[in-house]
Amino acid sequence: MENKEKKAYYVNMIEAKDGKMAEVLNFNFGGHHDIADMVEKTKEAGLFAKDKHAKEFVLAMRFMHHVIKKNADNALFAEFAPQFEAFKKSVKEKLGCGCGSGCGCK
Repeated sequence: MENKEKKAYYVNMIEAKDGKMAEVLNFNFGGHHDIADMVEKTKEAGLFAKDKHAKEFVLAMRFMHHVIKKNADNALFAEFAPQFEAFKKSVKEKLGCGCGSGCGCK
């Protein structure tokens, strides 16, 4: 059974330019998915040659899923949402999560 415990994350992006660091954006993000576990499962599945790409992929998938879900009536996603859901299902199958969410449950 899927673990529905709410998790909270703080995202902070810092740009490194000319030897200086500058914060460019930050925001809170939450949900029931264990993002660290999802990254580990993605690494273990060998979907990417570099760990960095597994991290980027998981964050991109979670952010895109969240935006589409929270804006389901937005015409911008009318054509893309069904394709994204099909792609997400394919990824979940590759990760082998028991619930199909990729959240780490068994």
